[in-house]
Amino acid sequence: MTDEIRDLSASQQHYLDIRSDDLNNTSRVIEGKYLDLLAQTELNMNKKQWAIGPILPTKLDYISNRENICLEWLNKQPPRSVLYVSFGTVTSFSDRQIKELAMRLEQSKQRFIWVLRDANRGDIFKGEDRKVELPEGIEERVEGVGLVVREWTPQPEILAHSSTGGYMSHCDWNSCLESITMGVPIAAWPMHTDQPINGFLVTEILKIGLLVRDWGKREEVVSASTIENVVRKLMASEEGNVIRKRAEEFGEAVRQSTEKGGTSRIELDSFIAHITR
Repeated sequence: MTDEIRDLSASQQHYLDIRSDDLNNTSRVIEGKYLDLLAQTELNMNKKQWAIGPILPTKLDYISNRENICLEWLNKQPPRSVLYVSFGTVTSFSDRQIKELAMRLEQSKQRFIWVLRDANRGDIFKGEDRKVELPEGIEERVEGVGLVVREWTPQPEILAHSSTGGYMSHCDWNSCLESITMGVPIAAWPMHTDQPINGFLVTEILKIGLLVRDWGKREEVVSASTIENVVRKLMASEEGNVIRKRAEEFGEAVRQSTEKGGTSRIELDSFIAHITR
């Protein structure tokens, strides 16, 4: 973590002592065991842990009619064939790493959508902007197979689309929760803060994804061959099919938890009853 994140955490300690209970943007389908353990810690004794998530729309039936370049492109692709690649708004790669990823996405012939914003910063805390440069001509060479997008994208809708079969992600919690809810397996590439823990949860505990880079090697550039191996395994192998099936089943269970009678809905009703008693 950066010093700024540590200072933010330290400033919140006083309020942890005077809070009543906790609302968690997760589902007991995902983290029930850990929420129970959390409730038993000294810091949380006698404090209720409500898991009311995922706090996002779980029914996106309208997506096929929405006007967006990504969704329009996805409408033309086979089911579960596209790898969605996005690393959020506060994560940035070195130029060398971007070239390694671009090279492998091109040579793999794998269908993909890559969100690569021009506004990505070299250092998010210094405000240093830079334009991300791809290898010359790559966007023309991958036309029809891949789509490079340099602007905002409707991520939940992309993940919910029937043509999306995998998500290469930095594993911030919102992105993980969206992907889990939509039943999309994750190629986990954590960068900082809570992301390594989230990546571990996805790949080692829930077993609905594969790790792109071991956290112990976070200072190293991930080679094109390593990226290719993970992409091929996730998108075009029997092991990937097993992971995808498990992710789809997990997603269905999470979505059901928000319906009437589901665990998240019951906990939300319990919270509302508690604060209106």
